[in-house]
Amino acid sequence: MTENADTTAEAGSVPEGPGTGVVAAFGRTLKTLRLRAGLDRAECGRRIGYSASTVASFEQGRRIPSPKTIDKADEALGAGGLLSVWKEEVERAQYPVFFQGMAQLEKEAMELVAYDTLVVKGLLQTEEYTRALLAMRRPVLEQEIIEQRVAARLARQEIFDRRPAPFLSFVLDESILHRPYGGKAVLRGQLEHLLLIGEKRNVEIQVMPVDREDNAGVNGPFTVVTRQDGKVFAYSEAQGIGSLQTDPEQTVVAGARYGTIRSQALDPGESLEFIEGVLGSL
Repeated sequence: MTENADTTAEAGSVPEGPGTGVVAAFGRTLKTLRLRAGLDRAECGRRIGYSASTVASFEQGRRIPSPKTIDKADEALGAGGLLSVWKEEVERAQYPVFFQGMAQLEKEAMELVAYDTLVVKGLLQTEEYTRALLAMRRPVLEQEIIEQRVAARLARQEIFDRRPAPFLSFVLDESILHRPYGGKAVLRGQLEHLLLIGEKRNVEIQVMPVDREDNAGVNGPFTVVTRQDGKVFAYSEAQGIGSLQTDPEQTVVAGARYGTIRSQALDPGESLEFIEGVLGSL
């Protein structure tokens, strides 16, 4: 998955398309239940940990609440599940249509492997690194949207704590490790995070050195996901246009290509040592 997938795919503001109607309908339901409970927006916000203006944004469909916030609102308003039932649809609505399938696959993955060339994979990013990337977007993003997208991306990282643990493999082009997005302090924190994640038993992180004369990944970044039922999917994206392949011929080719890339990269142990070396040079 490319950086475009990891920045454009997590818009916490209301996306254009089918998701807009879902968010608006949820907002109307929230307002109806709040009024039924006899609460103004300030009191409702106090109970769920937000300001009155944020509650207004939820009700007007201008901001998407997290699943945890929806549950808190359901409890605070005594909704008896009338709000919580919206969680899955509202969560899906935070992603553009082209990424919704991929976002769901991350939750169902038995195995996820990815090759990246421009930035650290979104699943591996620190909060500071994510903020730095979003701050570089053009046109410039509003601060509220940045906060929403940061929250959405960090929420996706729950994949590392899932049980049973999926197998996760990432190959990063060496050049990624040298790009000081957000400054050297941000890069140091990101490299330290990679070292920590790389120690997990179900995670392998490998580095593709820039001096390799043979690299099967010259066509760019991509992700291959295997679901628990054995079905395989291949995802790639360029300039905000995503492609999720389910055709067996395409997915088999993508899986084989990733295997070749892994064999050409440094092995996991060598890769962590390499990352330590880059970190030590900063």
